[in-house]
Amino acid sequence: MPAPPIVWTPSPERIASATITRYREWLAETRGLRLEGYHDLWQWSVDELEAFWASIWEFFEVEASEPYERVLTTHEMPGAKWFPGARLSYAEHVFRGRNDDEVAIHHASELRPLGEWTWGELRGRAGAVAAALREAGVVAGDRVAAYLPNIPETVAAFLGCASIGATWSSCAPEFGVRSVVDRLAQIEPKVLLAVDGYRYGGRDFDRREAISALQRELPTVERTFVVPYLDGGDWELPPAELEPSQLPFDHPLWVLYSSGTTGLPKPIVHGQGGILLEHLKKLRLHVDAHPGDRLFWFTTTGWMMWNFLVGGLLSEASIVLFDGNPAYPDLGTLWDLADAAGITCFGTSAGFITACQKEGVEPRSGRDLSRLGSVGSTGSPLAPEGFDWVRDRLGEDIWLFSTSGGTDACTAFVGGVPTLPVYRGELQARALGAKVESWSEEGRPLVGEVGELVITEPLPSMPLHLWGDEDGSRYRESYFSTFPGVWRHGDWIEITDRGTAIITGRSDATINRGGVRTGTSEIYRSVLALDEVVDALVVDIPRGDALRMTLFVVLRDGAVLDEALEASIRRRIREDCSPRHVPDEILVAPEIPRTLSGKILEVPVKRLLMGAPADEVASRDSLANPAALDWFARLPH
Repeated sequence: MPAPPIVWTPSPERIASATITRYREWLAETRGLRLEGYHDLWQWSVDELEAFWASIWEFFEVEASEPYERVLTTHEMPGAKWFPGARLSYAEHVFRGRNDDEVAIHHASELRPLGEWTWGELRGRAGAVAAALREAGVVAGDRVAAYLPNIPETVAAFLGCASIGATWSSCAPEFGVRSVVDRLAQIEPKVLLAVDGYRYGGRDFDRREAISALQRELPTVERTFVVPYLDGGDWELPPAELEPSQLPFDHPLWVLYSSGTTGLPKPIVHGQGGILLEHLKKLRLHVDAHPGDRLFWFTTTGWMMWNFLVGGLLSEASIVLFDGNPAYPDLGTLWDLADAAGITCFGTSAGFITACQKEGVEPRSGRDLSRLGSVGSTGSPLAPEGFDWVRDRLGEDIWLFSTSGGTDACTAFVGGVPTLPVYRGELQARALGAKVESWSEEGRPLVGEVGELVITEPLPSMPLHLWGDEDGSRYRESYFSTFPGVWRHGDWIEITDRGTAIITGRSDATINRGGVRTGTSEIYRSVLALDEVVDALVVDIPRGDALRMTLFVVLRDGAVLDEALEASIRRRIREDCSPRHVPDEILVAPEIPRTLSGKILEVPVKRLLMGAPADEVASRDSLANPAALDWFARLPH
């Protein structure tokens, strides 16, 4: 198959100024490595894994009060231990060398106008939180639970928590009580940090009753701190110096959670050192954050992208936070923020880009986006038309990098490289140090074919363990049961002969018709190209000895699923995917159920339509629009 068109090419100046270029030159000077380009560099990084990660440690001048004994104990997974013996501090690296008068955080919300926190203010606030936690009896290893929005106080609270070696875990305040308890009760937190309320879509939501319920449902909580936000107050804590503790490399930094659409969410534990190294690599080499840059990603505190965005503070850039509805009062809100805050890297989701495309948003109309240099997209595969929209509406000089990874390692395995071209509809390359491959069902590496996304060598930011999984059985079952000793991520991926990648959806939500497997994203890409269709979900359900494939579509206001539109949908799928993937039926749904991080609930809907009770297929409080599931529950099984 011929390569798709190139939609962006880095200029010689951009290549020369990229940190990854300086890193490659540094390897030549200090290691004698003559690596011709990115793909040679990637190959070396996965073939010589220990040498690569040792070079990241040295290049970014990681500081440790105790040196490491070796880089890696074993390449076996699970069981690999990184940098044993080293003692360091994530928080210390965030603040080292900072000028107290320079800006660390730009922030805006539906409750607050655009404002700034300097490094001095962030350091002081983090120190105050650390002192308050110590006064409350929190010591290294204790868990601190946060029920807080995406505001600078939350960043300060996390850094204060990390500085004393307590383990952080956050849920966004829009999570319902049951969903929060499902997550936080597993880790038995000692302290709860909560917000009095928040504003979303122009409406105020008081969370004081929810806080009381959480205090009843979390019996291990000994102290609760409430951050005044809805009432416009300030979280006043006595000032204190920040004094980061030196901790083992694999000391737990935070607990993240899987989406929780089935069963209790997996509590995923990441270490201070592993996240430090991974985010130094990712933010500085792949995102290419430089002094003066302003990094933004739309996220809530209940999604790993919040943790990743905070990792931007490990670069020499500042970060931009937004709390609120990105589509209120319209889809221009975040583009207004990009103008006002001078955003240089605008991170968003594929769904947001598609929505802007469908609604005819003109980001540059009436706005100064002259500082914008890149757009990042994650959450789900970005359709080729999304690449076109970014180029056509933002300009050919904008670097669009689509990324894919996961909560499981709090990073992207595949995504942006500032020195490579961008091909329409494709992710630029596999990340350094991430030995990502596409495997057949028999465990054979594939090129130019769709297979399971696997990682065949360990990463420092892979989970230390799952909380409460004493014998490691749940961890092994989650990632290593399909291919023993090899991480199976659960996505379909194609690695092209050019080294680019295409993600085609979740492998547990694949449509298999007559032996031809198609990722659901390929079907969505085809259907959403039609102006009348604004969202879609597809499932195939066993009916007797056969599978019945149903496509649910959400239509634009005023559109009707008549014979002509149905014929257009079927024709698009037949031409873009295959005749076998034309659905048996097409139904109009009022909306598609999604998680709070925007992922479509394909597997839960499939289970629902196969007769499983609604309360078993998904935790309603983990959904962005729980009422959407009710419509599917009422369908005949």
